[in-house]
Amino acid sequence: MNVVSMPSVAPIPSWYEASARTRVGSLLDTGSFQELLGPEAREVSPHLRAFDLPEQFDDGTAVGVGRLDGSPVFVAAQEGRFMGGAFGEVHGAKLTGLLRAARDIRSMPVLILFDTGGVRLQEANAGELAIAEIMRAVIEARRPGVRVIGLIGGRAGCYGGGSLIAGTCSTLIVSEQGRISVSGPEVIETNKGIEEFDSRDRAFVWRTMGGKHRYLLGGADIFVDDEASAFRHAAIQALKSKGRCDLGLLEAEQQRLERRLQRFGEASDAVGIWQAIGVDNSEEIPGLPTREFLRRAADKREHAHDAR
Repeated sequence: MNVVSMPSVAPIPSWYEASARTRVGSLLDTGSFQELLGPEAREVSPHLRAFDLPEQFDDGTAVGVGRLDGSPVFVAAQEGRFMGGAFGEVHGAKLTGLLRAARDIRSMPVLILFDTGGVRLQEANAGELAIAEIMRAVIEARRPGVRVIGLIGGRAGCYGGGSLIAGTCSTLIVSEQGRISVSGPEVIETNKGIEEFDSRDRAFVWRTMGGKHRYLLGGADIFVDDEASAFRHAAIQALKSKGRCDLGLLEAEQQRLERRLQRFGEASDAVGIWQAIGVDNSEEIPGLPTREFLRRAADKREHAHDAR
């Protein structure tokens, strides 16, 4: 096992702008992160060279152990600047191994810093298999009581298989920049046409997939500013919560999703959904600062306490 101690990193103002390791250094207690299978191990993708694509010695993800507010944690951070944070064979295996270690130890929660566009097309089968293995590993870790906390606010968002993994987490922390969707804007437009989804309408994209909408729908549990300190504080609070993962919980989640489809299935824009749940002056939501947004959302948002 290769272990490298990471030097302390000064706090960063923007989670969205930071690299994977900078986010880790600012999230965890100063100097506490020890990386496993770091770049010096040179665990590169076995597939990219065949497509004449550049490799990265960590395959776009940093995994390891550290401390958060004094408590030991596992942590994984995706690097959205390498192939959009997309999942490949090695990238996925590192996260799967981390989750299986958490399952076996049972006493250490897992923090996943998502920043991904989904599966690498060049590693389609291996990437899809990695997504399935990670989802299974999340559930296997959660069943004995391990908390798996997702943090979403990076440049690439959390798309494709990454969004499916996020949906299996115990708690999701999101910023306004933290877009979450199974299909990306361009994919929807390509398959359904511009009349269905105009990927060039950035305001529409962020209303539909952005953190505020996901929080109002109950698809994310904690909404924070785009600051490392805000993500850190939210993660500390999330570690204190208790949760379960059993058949009853999964059935409750399915029922919640069915109710959501029945209630909002005909809506053509997120603003219409916000109006339906009773948010005052819902057209103002995209421009609201965090404090005012949370005030308006306090008694309006959909809750998922029985499904987390």
